Amino acid sequence: MEKRKKLPIGVEFFKDFKRDNFYYVDKTGFIRDLIDLRGSVNLFTRPRRFGKSLNMSMLKAFFEIGTDPSLFDGLEISGETEIWGQHMGKYPVISISLKDVEGPDFQMAYDMLGMVVSEEARRLERRLDVGKLTDSERKKLDCLTGADFKKPANLYSSLRFLTELLHEYYGIPVIVLIDEYDVPLDKAYQKGYYPEMISLIRSLFSQVLKTNENLYFAVITGCLRIARESIFTGLNNFKIRTISDVDFAGYFGFTDREVRDMLSYYGVEDSFDEIKKWYDGYHFGHMDMYCPWDVINQCDKLRACADAPMEAHWENSSSNAVVQDILAAATETTKSQIEALISGEVIEKTIIPELTYTDLDSEDEEVRQTYLWSVLYATGYLTDAGKPENGIHKLVIPNREVLMIYEKRIRSWFKMKVISNTDRWKKFCEAVKQGEALGAEQLFNEFLSDSISIRDTFVKKKMKENFYHGMLLGLLRAEGSWSVKSNVESGTGYTDICLEIPAAKTGCIIEVKYAENGRFEQACEEAVTQIEAHGYIEVLKQDGMKIIHKYGIACYQKSCKIAYSLEAARN
Repeated sequence: MEKRKKLPIGVEFFKDFKRDNFYYVDKTGFIRDLIDLRGSVNLFTRPRRFGKSLNMSMLKAFFEIGTDPSLFDGLEISGETEIWGQHMGKYPVISISLKDVEGPDFQMAYDMLGMVVSEEARRLERRLDVGKLTDSERKKLDCLTGADFKKPANLYSSLRFLTELLHEYYGIPVIVLIDEYDVPLDKAYQKGYYPEMISLIRSLFSQVLKTNENLYFAVITGCLRIARESIFTGLNNFKIRTISDVDFAGYFGFTDREVRDMLSYYGVEDSFDEIKKWYDGYHFGHMDMYCPWDVINQCDKLRACADAPMEAHWENSSSNAVVQDILAAATETTKSQIEALISGEVIEKTIIPELTYTDLDSEDEEVRQTYLWSVLYATGYLTDAGKPENGIHKLVIPNREVLMIYEKRIRSWFKMKVISNTDRWKKFCEAVKQGEALGAEQLFNEFLSDSISIRDTFVKKKMKENFYHGMLLGLLRAEGSWSVKSNVESGTGYTDICLEIPAAKTGCIIEVKYAENGRFEQACEEAVTQIEAHGYIEVLKQDGMKIIHKYGIACYQKSCKIAYSLEAARN
């Protein structure tokens, strides 16, 4: 039996796929379309973990002088004989990634950018016969390879100089590849040196991309489309392909067919439906796409264990701070719209095609909110549910994994908001501890009225229960001296929340139910019956709890009702 290829988890270099026998989803048609449809400068924006860096590595492997043609054996582009003959291995290529250009201050970020340029200059130097360079060229190249950027002009002009040097040396214009161009701007905004970084990136880009006869073409990638006047001023024949554009839609992410083929190859095709629920749903141009990072990582889990649970892989690759930002700035209208989204509904929003980070600090509330919704859309936290009309987008949460990100961030935001009102939160915890059900009910209702709820839509009842379960869990876990566990095995089942207060020999069993259509009494009764029928209190008795409170909590939108009974354990 032929040994299966390895799954390419975290593999960013195209050359590694053949050398190390990794599974590759063929995206080489991107090369053909780029040649046919390119401008002199081409910007592609996609959310993180959608294959931007791998595609850039593929372009470098195809176009660069001295490349290995066998890397493309059997792939789609190898059948394009005219393109192959004219372009394969024909160009000098400058390739840099700005993903690590950051620091606590501007000087550190400046130095990091200098190191990136210096590393690329050293790579290119090894491909040259330095003896053929003029004294002036060698001196300038030594400056770059030695990371001598004390004079800002040396860094500003660095990429422009490299294009001049390579064009002169090979007699062929240069291809420039710049990956993750917006990361330094994002980090600079967070750390407080955004104006300085904008000026640096604008100067670097302007010199290499604008009116440069040494440039054949450039490809730039990032998550956001930064406003042209910020860093791309004056560029002609500048083509931008965002997630809304039809061209190149299928080259970032996986299609249905590609996911089915991968799962079949590894013998886990029965998991397709769950994979689709969790990781599909991104709408790029005219195509529905999966997040490849998720599919590859989950396929690896399933390959090892056929019944492995679905996991949130994309979520764990970033801080997801943008969701927290929109919650922090949420008006009542915004909260209502988030409630609609997490309930599976569609909201309509104007999306700004070009962004500047300064919009987030605008004194105009409408501008700030539009900016945040636009960032959520561009970065993959929302996607189109239909074709935009007159700039208005119908937006939805793309899949179950992203829904979980919203829910977690909402719970985190809710917890911080609640705890900030120390007096009310402490009263709630004390009421739970003492078995004061009416007091706990009143206070939890107050908390819910300030928060975000799930509307009574087609979202499954269990998911609605999990949402309120998570909010309550975060509230109780904030009391650091208590032992609060979720989904604990006890008796003949699993209780939602099992709470122990060792110092008081007091325990609580809490079962959360969603009260469909506001039927609180019925839901409370169901919760209490479940506690009794499955013997959930047994684990508390075994742990020596003398006083046991049993709470059946029914939630519906922004209201709750609590059913309560007391169990005094025998000595």
